[in-house]
Amino acid sequence: MSDLDSAPPSAGRTVLRWTERIVFVVLVLFVVHRLGPQLSALTGLGPIEGSTPSFQATLFDGTVMGSHELRGKVVVLNVWATWCPPCRVEIPALQKLHEVYSDDADVVVLGLATDVQGSRVVEPFLRERGVTYANGLLDRDTRRALGGISHTPTTLVIGPDGVVRHRVLGFFAPPAMRAAVSRLRPTPEGA
Repeated sequence: MSDLDSAPPSAGRTVLRWTERIVFVVLVLFVVHRLGPQLSALTGLGPIEGSTPSFQATLFDGTVMGSHELRGKVVVLNVWATWCPPCRVEIPALQKLHEVYSDDADVVVLGLATDVQGSRVVEPFLRERGVTYANGLLDRDTRRALGGISHTPTTLVIGPDGVVRHRVLGFFAPPAMRAAVSRLRPTPEGA
């Protein structure tokens, strides 16, 4: 055994080890923060968001859809933008979810775009991609009512009781999205 093997670690190596540990903890916390809502939506385990937003949005077809009309339904409310790459990736999954539940009056997919250019940009974008689920623009009052949406995309899964069950910032994985909706759908009387 040499003197180097038995020498106490230098201060530099100790600092490096602590730095590595801190970076690892920060990385783990970041991953849990980002993936936690996905896992909660997928499994149904974890905290419920808990807010009950009261909102109203005017859709591109001129109809008004709000929390009162949506009571009793599972709502997948997606805040998105045409310029947002994760939003573009998420749109086909939302469209598929809408198609799967199109005959089910208990499930609604609703998109609210944040584009500053408004309907002149968003409506052609939706037509080009064959999007048929309800869409409109996110206004300031609705943004506030939904808890101050600060990330795009943000998806809220709202239960039939009007309570936000899941809030996912960023891309919402399709399996987690489907599981959350399936679990929250009201069961028919006598089932």
